[in-house]
Amino acid sequence: MTGTTNSKANSAPGPTGQLASWVETLTWDAIPAYVQDRAIDLLLDGIACALVGAQLPWSRIATDSVLALEGAGDCPVIGTGRTTSAPAAAVLNSTFIQGFELDDFHPLAPLHSASLVFPALFSTASLLGRPVSGRDLLTAAVAGFETGPRVGHALHGSEMLSRGWHSGAVFGTLPAAMAAGKLRTLPADRLEDALGFAATQSAGLMSAQYEAMGKRMQHGFAARNGFYAAGLAAGGYTGIKRVFEREYGGFLAVYGEGHDPRPDRITKGLGQDWETTFIMVKSYAVMGGLHGAVQAARALRERVDPAQIERIDLRVGNVVYHHGWWRPERPLTAIGGQMNIGYATAVALLDGTALPEQFTEARLDADDVWALVDRTHVTLDPKIDALPLMERFSTYLDITLRDGSVLCEAVISPHGNPLDPITRDEVVDKYRALTARVLGPDRQAVIEKTVLAIADADDIRPLIDLLAPAVGRVLD
Repeated sequence: MTGTTNSKANSAPGPTGQLASWVETLTWDAIPAYVQDRAIDLLLDGIACALVGAQLPWSRIATDSVLALEGAGDCPVIGTGRTTSAPAAAVLNSTFIQGFELDDFHPLAPLHSASLVFPALFSTASLLGRPVSGRDLLTAAVAGFETGPRVGHALHGSEMLSRGWHSGAVFGTLPAAMAAGKLRTLPADRLEDALGFAATQSAGLMSAQYEAMGKRMQHGFAARNGFYAAGLAAGGYTGIKRVFEREYGGFLAVYGEGHDPRPDRITKGLGQDWETTFIMVKSYAVMGGLHGAVQAARALRERVDPAQIERIDLRVGNVVYHHGWWRPERPLTAIGGQMNIGYATAVALLDGTALPEQFTEARLDADDVWALVDRTHVTLDPKIDALPLMERFSTYLDITLRDGSVLCEAVISPHGNPLDPITRDEVVDKYRALTARVLGPDRQAVIEKTVLAIADADDIRPLIDLLAPAVGRVLD
């Protein structure tokens, strides 16, 4: 590292400097045990998603395309047996985690944390020229997990989705930069530079959700940009100072224009209230806001003969409505199906779940699914948006049968969210169920064992080596 070594951030009184200073001083021992455990859960879940995502049809196209641009290198691309440059690996490893909408998300400040943080950390570790311990990895990850949602809260969280931004790609450069910067042991002034570089690279349009393979890669761009931000700062290349406070061209001023951003939310409760524990582990391969619909459909499924359904009505709040409902056209792409509440509800009523097998080309164009999709009606219910924050993903499902009877189910807090969190055992079960599709039992077991013991590892390289070889294909 070159240049100044002054560890005091230039803007210490403001949120940019306060965040940078907190990240610099964060230690493993300062993180409560339950937060440490949650970070391990998120690592295992992210790895499961990456291994399943690595050989999806669109992931293979992404790998070939990125490697054609970037060429060879020595940084592993998970589940492919291939290597490339560290920036390219960050893009692809993130794309795999996000590859099938199975990865975690924060319900109040929507972003997919594992897909942002761990790829940036793995790529950073490959360049450091020294062993990276499991505790160093997890401490840096927590720095990222705490940063992303706080930036999201400052922009009113899910409001960004309603405005059409891909919120995770907008918020996501900053946690990737803080995680990578922490792993590099950057002082606070350099971390502030990294925040400036990350903020100026933030972007993402939610219209990618309808048919674009590129939706899978938008968090990958953010992971790479955060990785780059920390690397530039480490080299002494200065970035925007006070990027959260700037009135002209600052991050909050631009993205929050006309929407009253709340800069105090970036540092509120740092080191006391742990956003890491609010990150939701998914049970289904659909956009997070649709979990209530899938859960409600599963609850009614045993009481319904699909042939007798006359009409399906769903009532949801603003975020789910704008992010998850449009009148779909046949056939949907996989990403369209995973984002559309009508398709997700129909396939859950018929199949009892929404996992990779529900998004094959054949299932996406199946007559029995579309018979229900065509009967589906979705209504925006403003009353839901007046509920407490944790209840704004409430979903109300009414099924009208041909005899005129109506079956109703309400899901106020979908399983996995902070009011009903997934347990360690459930995370392990998800890992095993997903990876059984693409791994042999021996490799599957040793990866699980290595991740669950990662806090005691002197070097994470054995884990990276386990993830590198090619895996099987889940859809074809």
